[in-house]
Amino acid sequence: MARSEPRPLNGKVVAITGAARGIGLATAKACAARGMRVAIGDLDLGEARRAAEGVPGAIALALDVTDRASFAAFLEAAEDQLGPLDVIVNNAGIMQLGAFAEEDEETAIRMVDINVHGVLHGMKLALPRFRARGTGHIVNIASMAGRAGIPGGATYSGTKFFVYGVSEALRAELRGTAIEISCVMPVPVNTELAAGLKRVRGGGFVEPEDVAAEIVSALERPRFDVPVPRSMGRLMSVSNALPRRAREALARAFNADKVLAQADPAARAAYELRASESDPRLPAGEQAKRLSSGDGE
Repeated sequence: MARSEPRPLNGKVVAITGAARGIGLATAKACAARGMRVAIGDLDLGEARRAAEGVPGAIALALDVTDRASFAAFLEAAEDQLGPLDVIVNNAGIMQLGAFAEEDEETAIRMVDINVHGVLHGMKLALPRFRARGTGHIVNIASMAGRAGIPGGATYSGTKFFVYGVSEALRAELRGTAIEISCVMPVPVNTELAAGLKRVRGGGFVEPEDVAAEIVSALERPRFDVPVPRSMGRLMSVSNALPRRAREALARAFNADKVLAQADPAARAAYELRASESDPRLPAGEQAKRLSSGDGE
């Protein structure tokens, strides 16, 4: 079967959350390279402005994805300055690690607020805009940890399972419309978020640019499942067809059960500090201190 022609992206407006660094920034650059008009949203407005300087035509806007009013203002400002929204990339997320039984409530709440409520806010605020115009594309960043629960990051895995599930359900609701939805599922990405993680036997990390390239590909030729790398999609299909005990044995054989559980706390300290300081309900750095001192292991 001949491949369809890629959809043109030139001139389309994309809003990206958590886009001051990492996957978000790489996606902003990749979209701009296709001629898209990019709105970079981030809690750290100063960092967002610095990021926008390296993205042709991009604008930087303040955004707290956990606050619906902030998210609404972000999209309104993006449309005022760039035009009607065509694509939203719900990328903002955090990953704080440790044994589930020792995880404090503030950490769990913060991950759910950002990784779950942040995605819900983006979807619910973008969808009416897309319905009014009869077209649009929602891109949600999940994780391979949202397809197979990984010890050492139970709450994080749970939030990413949610992202996959809500995306799949909305896809069914949107069937027959011209509104697309894609769910991106990368293996660990070589960003600050993945600092200190163990590598899977026989595999490695992907780069933010790899994820960005697959996002752009999904915009040009819409598809729901976007594993990164693509080979992981085939592996997951095979794994999911196996009985549970066989799947778990396969995960152990590849050390997948150790990727998060045996992360190096010292190597993750800087990331954990930044993640905790983004939460106004916690004293600056308090969560990182607890985790790096071993209380979160």
